[in-house]
Amino acid sequence: MRLFVAFDIDAVVVERIERFMNQMRELSPDVRWIDPKSLHATLKFIGEQKPENLQKINAAMSQISEGPVELDFRGVGFFPAGKPPSIFWAGITPHPRLMALAHAVSEAASKIGITGEERAYTPHLTLARSGPRRRSRSANPLLMLKKKLPQLEPEFGKMTAREFFLYESRSTPAGSEYTKIAAFPLGGKY
Repeated sequence: MRLFVAFDIDAVVVERIERFMNQMRELSPDVRWIDPKSLHATLKFIGEQKPENLQKINAAMSQISEGPVELDFRGVGFFPAGKPPSIFWAGITPHPRLMALAHAVSEAASKIGITGEERAYTPHLTLARSGPRRRSRSANPLLMLKKKLPQLEPEFGKMTAREFFLYESRSTPAGSEYTKIAAFPLGGKY
């Protein structure tokens, strides 16, 4: 099972992002655009796990005692920085509560033997990935989008996350499918 921990995104924010993505599609139709219905804000990629590890993962995540988290969706960019891009993303402002929750999730995972990321946590929503290179072998459609994209700082909205989820990711010919396995409430006062 391929697992990750993430927030769902409020419908109003998803609608705004979808409108933006539709505008960007016109600039770069060769990019593989993410289905807006599957947008989520990842807190921690766990990776491949045996089904028998689910109980241990659920128990670790249920011990997290952080409160609700304000998410502010704004700006766009590309990964990796300084290299030909492979991912186009929308940003999530790294508010202290969000960063504390991401740290708590990572710590809980590490206590049960799930290794941490080598890179620092960068909150974002993946909007598109490099698509098929139709025009030439060297053409990177995201690099072409980056060159065409005006300097934008779009604001997609805010929401308060009151729970996070453990998801399973399955690869299909149509793209990744995500299934919620468990929900974890964020308690406390906000």
